[in-house]
Amino acid sequence: MNIQLEQPKDYREVENLTREAFWNVYRPGCTEHYVLNQYRNNPDFIPELDLVMEEEGRIIGHVMFSKAEIILDDGSHFPSWTFGPISIAPEYKRKGYGLRLLNYALEKAKKMGIGLISMEGNIEFYKHAGFDLASKMKIHYHAEPRESEVPYFLAQELIPGYWGNREGTYCPPKGYFVADENPEAFEKYEATFPKKEKLHLPGQLSIGA
Repeated sequence: MNIQLEQPKDYREVENLTREAFWNVYRPGCTEHYVLNQYRNNPDFIPELDLVMEEEGRIIGHVMFSKAEIILDDGSHFPSWTFGPISIAPEYKRKGYGLRLLNYALEKAKKMGIGLISMEGNIEFYKHAGFDLASKMKIHYHAEPRESEVPYFLAQELIPGYWGNREGTYCPPKGYFVADENPEAFEKYEATFPKKEKLHLPGQLSIGA
């Protein structure tokens, strides 16, 4: 197993990996591969944390990180970071590869001085990488009532004391919604991939066309 920076020659392979990893998971089809495609040119994108995992010469995993921010209660903006999508080839899922890739990336982020990660995900998986409910740190999610303990909104302080006793509201980076904001461009991009069946499955967060 080898983890290294993504190279331009990897882009299409990684986008296809991401598409395969997320297809029909959160919605019929997926948009995560388009987010990745567009995000590489986003000023919030962190190229030093754009990582691929290889096994036997094949890319089986990928993760990217982005700058984000938390709006404090006094109105000021506090620097934070987020990550995702994190993609593992379907046949390698539930074998520990995702956790190894994430732990490697988080350690590298810490060495770069990144102090706080906020993200959306399943606590049952991400708790193994040190994440807990963000509400316990008084970090609120923009789309839920302030007093809510949002089960899918997680955070981790990579550098002890970085967040301190602050309180504020997290807003995801705008670039994560690019497919919804530009549906025609997304459909044109999606048409460059082999056709796959979109399915409506139990547990999907968004049921759409």
